[in-house]
Amino acid sequence: MRLRVNIGTSANTLEMSIIYNPQQYKLADKPMENFIDPDEIHEILKSHQNPTLDQVNEVIAKSLQKKRLSLQETAVLVNANESEMVEAIKEAAKQLKEQVYGKRIVLFAPLYIGNLCINDCTYCGFRSSNKKQERLTLGKQDIVDQVTALEDTGHKRLILVYGEHPRYDAKFIAETVKIVYGVKHENGEIRRVNINAAPLEIEGFKTVKEAGIGTYQIFQETYHKPTYEKVHKKGTKKHYDWRVTGLDRAQEAGIDDVGIGALMGLYDWRFEMLGLVRHVNHFEAVYNVGPHTISFPRIQSASGFEVDKRYDVSDADFTKLVAILRLAVPYTGLILTAREPGHIRDEILQYGVSQIDGGTNIEMKGYTSHKEEQDLDHEQFEISDDRSLNEVMEELVDNGYIPSFCTACYRLNRTGEHFMEFSVPGFIKRFCQPNALLTLAEYLEDYAPANTKVKGYELIESSLKDYEDERFKTKLIERLGKIKNGERDLYF
Repeated sequence: MRLRVNIGTSANTLEMSIIYNPQQYKLADKPMENFIDPDEIHEILKSHQNPTLDQVNEVIAKSLQKKRLSLQETAVLVNANESEMVEAIKEAAKQLKEQVYGKRIVLFAPLYIGNLCINDCTYCGFRSSNKKQERLTLGKQDIVDQVTALEDTGHKRLILVYGEHPRYDAKFIAETVKIVYGVKHENGEIRRVNINAAPLEIEGFKTVKEAGIGTYQIFQETYHKPTYEKVHKKGTKKHYDWRVTGLDRAQEAGIDDVGIGALMGLYDWRFEMLGLVRHVNHFEAVYNVGPHTISFPRIQSASGFEVDKRYDVSDADFTKLVAILRLAVPYTGLILTAREPGHIRDEILQYGVSQIDGGTNIEMKGYTSHKEEQDLDHEQFEISDDRSLNEVMEELVDNGYIPSFCTACYRLNRTGEHFMEFSVPGFIKRFCQPNALLTLAEYLEDYAPANTKVKGYELIESSLKDYEDERFKTKLIERLGKIKNGERDLYF
């Protein structure tokens, strides 16, 4: 794809024209093709309406064997509306989460690097037609300042977010990643940098990979092509096929750790659910590995944009869809963000979520500005959970969850197909949970207030009782002791 970009004197007056040739992007020697068939999805949803309780229980039984569900089986759960069926789905999701992930919840923070954008997506505050949005790209010192502030609260994992703009090319992304990894303040450091940015060419993905990234996220936003074309009015993002095949190019470039997502509320959430599962099917069929994470944010208000309630996802449907996703894809991480209010996040954690953000601020330079209220003219969208990282940590601990900043799998190359090999026999619970305890101990020693520290160590002591393997338990206790004595970054 070739871009011809005309940039005015202001970042708010960006214009562009595109010469777009889908034959120019290829997977190996074949043109990349859209693998989403809307007629197939609609037919599957229609043909599995009004399932019986026996049918629902049959699908649940398969999922509890830790087998990924088909589109048809997922449709049975999606169409299950009786209260008894929904409760069975949620209870099964709780059980499966405990079996696969234990009590661990991974924490991260988003860091917005730049909000210049050539796209005109109706739902996004960064859209090129939004004249109210204040445009900014962080310089090197800006990035250092933001990362230092994040490290000083205890964060170890970040996702960097970029608008879609010629300035934010692969080289720029790679450079910003290296800056982030280079920031070390007291005991603080960022050990994993994930990316949420535009689709790249294969060579671009290779450049970003060399910078040492973790997961590369590309959200399709909606898998329903007519809706997609309606809400993406201008820019490279307007082209559905280019975006839906973006992570195929990442895989070809050697990035086997990828994340997908749909913005719930643009179209019928039931269709989007099957679209997500179909995307998982595609990755497993072509690359023998599914996505590392799935995101399912609900649409929120943004600068100059109010949510269209036509496809509104109620709290009841939202909690249900999270439980269904856990059953449909047992070994895929589910990310729940601060778009959702705290009480909804607290409830949904039990149904299968494995990652959340904490202490989130999505305003440009937001982690050092410390504004009391959100300013949508400086942000992509409205967030609903503005709790500090420690408030989120303490809430997790109070509910028996083990907050984790672990990055061991990424740094030991346990990603992609290797991750699947380890996770299927129960690796996540067996190793990630003790690694979570180690990173929790780091947080308690370096950043936690006294009350949180007491609660955190009580949780660690309680968790140690779950280990029947005395040799492993002894090793874990030894490493916890080393952390108390000042050592850092210990893991299995």
